[in-house]
Amino acid sequence: MRSTSLLALLLLCSAARADLPSPRLDRVTPLGAAAGSSVEVDVAGNDIEDATALLFDHKGIIAKHVKDRKFTVTVAADVPAGTYDARLVGKYGVTNPRLFAVSRGLTEVAEKNGNEERATAQPVPVNCVINGTSKGGKEAVFRFAAKKGQRIVAECFSQRLDSQLDANLTLTDTDGKLLASNGDYAGKDPLVDFIASQDGDYFVTINDLSFRGGFPYRLVISDTPHVENVFPRVVQAGKKNELTVYGRNLGKDAKPAPWSVNELTLDALTESITAPEELVKRGIFTFTDHPTGHSVLPTAATCTLHGYQHRGVPLLVSDIAVSLEAEPNDDPLKPQKLTLPVALAGRFDKERDADWYEIEAPETGSYSFEVYCERIAGRADPYLVVLDEKDGRVVELDDFGIRMNAFDGHLRDCSGSVNLTAKKKYRVLVQDRYRRGGARYQYVLTIRKAVPDFYPAVIHHQNPGPGGTTIRKGGATYLDVVVHNVGGFAGPITITATGLPRGLHIAPTTINDTRGIIVLWADKDSPDWAGPIQLSASGKRGDEMLTREVRPYTRVWNSADQNSSRPMRELFIAVASETAPFALTPAVERIEVEAGKKVEVVMKAERLWPDFKGNMTLIPLSLPNPIKMNTVSIAADKSETTVTFEVQANTRPGEYTVAITGQGQVPFAKDPKAAARPNTLVPSPSRPITLVVLPVKK
Repeated sequence: MRSTSLLALLLLCSAARADLPSPRLDRVTPLGAAAGSSVEVDVAGNDIEDATALLFDHKGIIAKHVKDRKFTVTVAADVPAGTYDARLVGKYGVTNPRLFAVSRGLTEVAEKNGNEERATAQPVPVNCVINGTSKGGKEAVFRFAAKKGQRIVAECFSQRLDSQLDANLTLTDTDGKLLASNGDYAGKDPLVDFIASQDGDYFVTINDLSFRGGFPYRLVISDTPHVENVFPRVVQAGKKNELTVYGRNLGKDAKPAPWSVNELTLDALTESITAPEELVKRGIFTFTDHPTGHSVLPTAATCTLHGYQHRGVPLLVSDIAVSLEAEPNDDPLKPQKLTLPVALAGRFDKERDADWYEIEAPETGSYSFEVYCERIAGRADPYLVVLDEKDGRVVELDDFGIRMNAFDGHLRDCSGSVNLTAKKKYRVLVQDRYRRGGARYQYVLTIRKAVPDFYPAVIHHQNPGPGGTTIRKGGATYLDVVVHNVGGFAGPITITATGLPRGLHIAPTTINDTRGIIVLWADKDSPDWAGPIQLSASGKRGDEMLTREVRPYTRVWNSADQNSSRPMRELFIAVASETAPFALTPAVERIEVEAGKKVEVVMKAERLWPDFKGNMTLIPLSLPNPIKMNTVSIAADKSETTVTFEVQANTRPGEYTVAITGQGQVPFAKDPKAAARPNTLVPSPSRPITLVVLPVKK
């Protein structure tokens, strides 16, 4: 019976379009503006015909609808430089966000047509941001004047601003001599750095390596301070920490650094900072620039990082005093001695560098080993090996993290727990998988007694493409939940919501695994609304109750080479003006069941669209592994059915929040006056059910 139902469901899916309109924002052009200015922007996307509101995650950035898909965006003079999420809101709800950059101290320049050749290069000043768009197989050439000895950095921002441009930069002098070129510096975004050998004109050429057109970018040409990174990349919370800033044009107080990138020496500048203690207590990461410039693709790299950005550079904030790597430590017989617990800032100084450390466990037990690199925007792909006193390999740690649907939290960093014996010595090797080294190859190594903790995140379930979280009146939707458990934490956690408007609901949701869902539903009379809400998660570490913010993420793209996700500052929700086609509600919200037994729940369907009279199929929705459910249908002339949950005998006692997906063929056309209304397969989650699993009776 179950196989027949599934086959019918597959045939049903193949015969119909999927789901109702889901607005998607693909492009905002230009990609930014200066603080204290206004600019007209164009938007492009899907199902955005009636979207007349463009909202940002900073109250100082205001958009006014002009016409069609054009807005005037005004940036207040006090908006800090950084990146901000922009979302469209309209009849069909809210879109996914796209990034919009705000600059300070730079002249914003619009690219002009006819600049495809050196002879017709567009003249621009130094210290400008050029807002351009790729031209397919054609190049764009810009000319600027520089003085002898002037250090200029030309840097493209495209991937880091959610654009699909795969840019390449070349720099030539007046005679056409190639001075520098680059294709991938920060992810796919290029950077060229040079010191003018003489007074004169220089030319920067940009082109798309994939020969596609229509992708926006921001090209910065500047001699202002440009930060490459800082060291150390870990600081102790609540203490004064001394950092060395490495970069270009850092000012009169800077000195030449012992480091160079592309054969040009970096500047070094020393400064002190004090990191807020709340970053560790609350287990959060804050940022001014969305952390999208990773070495492979935009990912959820910071989903297990607690810290913040300093000068745009991610820092790990720790409750442990910071130690520094001391070279030479590349001889396995002469390792650097560390005292546990340790938070150590390291660097692969040169090619083939191997960093060896010696540790001694103060007591027997489980110890947490973490190497932070991609999480702090480092360029290495580290791996870690632990050897015992007899050179026996105890463990090798490499990539870790969860990749699920739209959420990409699988990282090239190392993470794991290792059992160590008291008073025994161990050696630890940390090395880049590809033996690279230099100023950009920094990492942080932490070793400490395992401390159970968890990092919860949510992302809109939209699949396969980017999407926003919209609830139609009377209906429901859901978010995918991803939980990275560390230090032996095994849950459960309970997620609750605050900041909900009238008529929007989220029940406390218990997650017992690393994955789950959280359902949102709206009353039939709820008002139209769009805005941020807050989710928090609580779980016990022994007798201590921990509370963690649930971090929101969004899918960026779903193409073969850019199936990626990135963080948002806020979880943005919309209640659309339209009514949902149907609602699926359990007769009971909470029910007890003994492990190893089955339990039945009556599900009630309310068809909210008068012309939706067809049957509905009910299937499981991301149920926890030990809980199974049969697939059932609600006939066209019926309004309810019974589903059976089967709880495996090995299910851990406790609460489990579950939901069901209802699917039906719903007549729909965007034009309400359309004569033809083809069937559309519409899925919608039920309101959640709490299964209280009781121990097996002896």
